[in-house]
Amino acid sequence: MATSNDIKKGLCIEFSNDIYKVIEFLHVKPGKGPAFVRTKLKSVTNGKVVDNTFSAGHKIDEVKVITRKFQYLYEDDNGFHFMNNDDFSQIYLNKEMIENSQFMKAGEEVTIILKEADEVPLSAEIPPTVYLEVIEADPGVKGNTATNALKNAIVETGARVMVPLFIEPGDKIKVNTEDGSYLERVK
Repeated sequence: MATSNDIKKGLCIEFSNDIYKVIEFLHVKPGKGPAFVRTKLKSVTNGKVVDNTFSAGHKIDEVKVITRKFQYLYEDDNGFHFMNNDDFSQIYLNKEMIENSQFMKAGEEVTIILKEADEVPLSAEIPPTVYLEVIEADPGVKGNTATNALKNAIVETGARVMVPLFIEPGDKIKVNTEDGSYLERVK
């Protein structure tokens, strides 16, 4: 059993009959009144983000988690299938458990968060950046390069990304998986 003083980024806690990960926190000690901890919590099961304030010394239930590297295999109607690189066992995750899954491609390594007690998968984290090939891109109009003009492109995973006008089908690009933005062209 931990207290609100032990809250730190990345800590997993049991809160409102769900498991949440602390993504932001701030210890506040006002001049008048008791201290408190303002937090932003993200559910590891459904991805919802909630704000909560804990009073100083409030007891919280810490959840022990472990992370393992898995290789993404394929997607079916219900979700995603992964393989453990150490013992080649397979694991299945629902679509709601993975944010920005449209940027995952077969063979890519993904970090899966498991509950330590019974090794039940809670969520998966894809890498912050991925390299994807552009399959289809709108034509760039010559002369529109005076500003940072962007156009639609579809990458090999089927996701839509806004890219600069000089990107053509067949180019490999680096994409930020958090917001789906174009970062650079890869040679």
